Amino acid sequence: MHAWPASEVPALPGKGRDLRIHDTATDGLVTLDPGPVARIYVCGITPYDATHMGHAATYNAFDLVQRVWLDTKRQVHYVQNVTDVDDPLLERANRDGHDWTELAERETALFREDMTALRMLPPRHYIGAVEAIPGIVPLVERLRDAGAAYELEGDVYFSVESDPHFGEVSRLDAEAMRLLSAERGGDPERPGKKNPLDPMLWMAAREGEPSWDGGSLGRGRPGWHIECVAIALDHLGMGFDVQGGGSDLAFPHHEMGASHAQALTGEHPFAKAYVHAGMVALDGAKMSKSKGNLVFVSKLRRDGVDPAAIRLALLSHHYRADWEWTDTVLQEAVERVGRWRAAVSRPDGPSADALVEEIRAALADDLDAPSALAAVDRWAALQQAEGGTDEGAPGLVSRAVDALLGVAL
Repeated sequence: MHAWPASEVPALPGKGRDLRIHDTATDGLVTLDPGPVARIYVCGITPYDATHMGHAATYNAFDLVQRVWLDTKRQVHYVQNVTDVDDPLLERANRDGHDWTELAERETALFREDMTALRMLPPRHYIGAVEAIPGIVPLVERLRDAGAAYELEGDVYFSVESDPHFGEVSRLDAEAMRLLSAERGGDPERPGKKNPLDPMLWMAAREGEPSWDGGSLGRGRPGWHIECVAIALDHLGMGFDVQGGGSDLAFPHHEMGASHAQALTGEHPFAKAYVHAGMVALDGAKMSKSKGNLVFVSKLRRDGVDPAAIRLALLSHHYRADWEWTDTVLQEAVERVGRWRAAVSRPDGPSADALVEEIRAALADDLDAPSALAAVDRWAALQQAEGGTDEGAPGLVSRAVDALLGVAL
């Protein structure tokens, strides 16, 4: 599976700062110190509907992580998956009378278009669940053979008790885990499981549903969590720098994935930091495909909204915050991008050297994009009120906003 084209990231004078970011597993800020190549895995979409603002906010957060790392002169090895076979996708295709593969391909293509328009840097490896199945099967077999997994009526489940570190990612108690498991794709009430929280690794073939050769597992398809584990281990290995996604993935997805990988390898941790973006609401409720309360990136683009304004609307909220999308949020972003473009269009202006360092400092401090935007606002206001004599300043501001915030002026 191919990703989307990369937009050029302008080079800036000097060097950026190391990133300090909130780690869910420790509930505190940690300073990341990757080697020459920083490694990040971000969980991708299940392509049964178009990219909404909740998706965009999540990928925007981890795009900022990449940009901070690139500014420190590191390379970035970014991996993202596409869950292109899963119950919600099959259910939507069946409901609408579509072939599930065509639905997945269409929505994945639209996602690529949205990411390109928003100037999100693409992953080095963009892997679909279906293409990962040949690598998933032997991992499930290894877990079963090691006693970390068991069969139940043809399905294979992971035993959470096989990982002594289970629970460290989300830090939830058993009751909270059980409730969230039921809400987020698990089956804690299924009879015969050793532990209600045990997640499925391999689902035996069901009539009328797609299935693949599972070797000694029999025909079937993979569970949700093992998909990401197989892809991450294959392309990044254990102990990569950041596991990212929305806050609703901390449990069960990231918790289970970490335990799968740790049981497979005997190593800990799966990722050095677990970083989660907040949820975006509409009309008082979290945007979700199941509720249908969505604002689609593609719809805004079709309506003529500048993608730079969409990105600024996302950046105006801290990545960990839960916030609500409104017409006012978008209008303020449209006005902001207009002010910034007017400011950088002049032939000279106030020195921008300090501004670049302000943006760098804000982003290095747990991706504080709102503070970075406020710094650019102050420069633009000074440009409007007083101007300046530095001929290189407008160009430097434009390059910095592009390189660090992903907004093309």
